[in-house]
Amino acid sequence: MFRVSQFMREIDRPTPLTGRKEPPGPVVIWNLIRRCNLTCMHCYSISADVDFPGELSSAEVNTVMDDLKAFGVPVLILSGGEPLLRRDIFEIAARAKAMGFYTGLSTNGTLIDAPLAQRIAGVGFDYVGISLDGLRQTHDRFRRKAGAFEASLAALRSCRDEGVKVGMRFTVTGDNAADLPALLELAETERIDKFYLSHLNYAGRGNKNRGTDAHFQTTRRVMDGFFDACWDYHRRGLAKELVTGNNDADGVYLLLWARRRFPEQEAHLRAKLAEWGGNSSGVNVANIDNLGNVHPDTMWWNYSLGNVRARPFSAIWRDTGDPVMAGLKARPRNVKGRCAACGYFDICGGNTRVRAMQLTGDPWEEDPGCYLSDEEIGVAPGRERVPVLPYRGKDTVWIRSA
Repeated sequence: MFRVSQFMREIDRPTPLTGRKEPPGPVVIWNLIRRCNLTCMHCYSISADVDFPGELSSAEVNTVMDDLKAFGVPVLILSGGEPLLRRDIFEIAARAKAMGFYTGLSTNGTLIDAPLAQRIAGVGFDYVGISLDGLRQTHDRFRRKAGAFEASLAALRSCRDEGVKVGMRFTVTGDNAADLPALLELAETERIDKFYLSHLNYAGRGNKNRGTDAHFQTTRRVMDGFFDACWDYHRRGLAKELVTGNNDADGVYLLLWARRRFPEQEAHLRAKLAEWGGNSSGVNVANIDNLGNVHPDTMWWNYSLGNVRARPFSAIWRDTGDPVMAGLKARPRNVKGRCAACGYFDICGGNTRVRAMQLTGDPWEEDPGCYLSDEEIGVAPGRERVPVLPYRGKDTVWIRSA
């Protein structure tokens, strides 16, 4: 996750460099159930409104939670499918809170009425993310259900009114990019705390609809508008948290955005972005699916590192005998093509490896989702690799080997 608002504050009020911070354990996004009442176009789990056999029982979930806590996992994001369809979801959430996890809920929102919002607040969820993929017509088409937009918006309002921190979740494609400005306005009008913009990743149903992914120029226009909106929120003193996900090139593009507007802060911002370091799949982000399979993140459902029924999550996550896991944990990652030659590798970390694997079969190939030009990243057109000079800031030198 790329915390845009945090870096906007760095532009305005720089803070000292602290070095890259590693959390005690990974954030775990846990798809507790695959069943869903919707069949969204970009669903990575390819869910449906049927029961899927073999899902973890309540007792198995509790065993896994005990292991996660002992391993130092700080955050659990309970997801699906539609997690509210799982009969024991509130018992799981209450136990997670009692154990000290930061506990989030990722939902489509259509099942949340006022009484359910009260129950969500009563459990003490730290955050509830509800997806809106555009305004009414666009969202209902993406969600393949008439009335889905109004139901999800009502859920946002109900949770907000109960004092729950809520956020809009928006997956941008070429078919809904035009709705983003209006959604940002809606988030402000509705006093929504957070806005998460996800780039379409090549996984699950999103992989099958890859032709609808936003073209690079559209992506750039989207990000320019997103950054402008975030800066405007900051300038007006609005406590909005804007973040992006699934394309770590956003960090580099923010640096280019800031270079044009705040050149005096470029060196500091670059240093802060390098501290962030980009993609953390397989390191600081993990996924457990409904059957107990462990993945480097939620977009890797076609690649399992092991199953929590056979081995504890803590053992699976530390095991670098798996070649993908070893490669993801390597510093720096041994990537190829444009990513290897990129002058900003230290910022994005090679971006989202699952896209490379989906399109080429090789997770270490260049990321086909990078929307930056060869010129912008210091790669000579027509050359496989070029030497990249270290970037020298006022107080910091960044060097990476090809």
